[in-house]
Amino acid sequence: MRLLGLDIGEARVGVAVSDPSGAIASPLAVLDARSLARDIRPLQEIVKTYEAAGLVVGLPLGMNGAEGRQAAAVRAVGDRLGRALGLPVTYADERLSSAQASRAMGAGGVEAKKQRGRLDMVAAAIILQAHLDATRRADER
Repeated sequence: MRLLGLDIGEARVGVAVSDPSGAIASPLAVLDARSLARDIRPLQEIVKTYEAAGLVVGLPLGMNGAEGRQAAAVRAVGDRLGRALGLPVTYADERLSSAQASRAMGAGGVEAKKQRGRLDMVAAAIILQAHLDATRRADER
């Protein structure tokens, strides 16, 4: 069962996809958030192509774990996308995922200037991978 990971921002939405076994997340695409608010067909096409069974949406919590205004906005978008796509939505803590993605890309030789367009999908993969790992650990108990 494949899942899509979403890193929802004001300008861009990073998209990642899991492998069919739900073990490994891979960066997939970056969509324009403003365009997606008007037309979800690009995301619908990804869902159809990968036969996604659910969405894992990164939730921007404060460092103290509290949800603020940005988390509420992400929940509103995530809930709307889930309804429109007919998919269940799971929210996952995304604290420091963008920083982790930037470090990983930098370690891989990607200059900071060139990270901008790809950073969101790498962050989405980090969020999705953390969710997959946590789910696997819970299933093993």
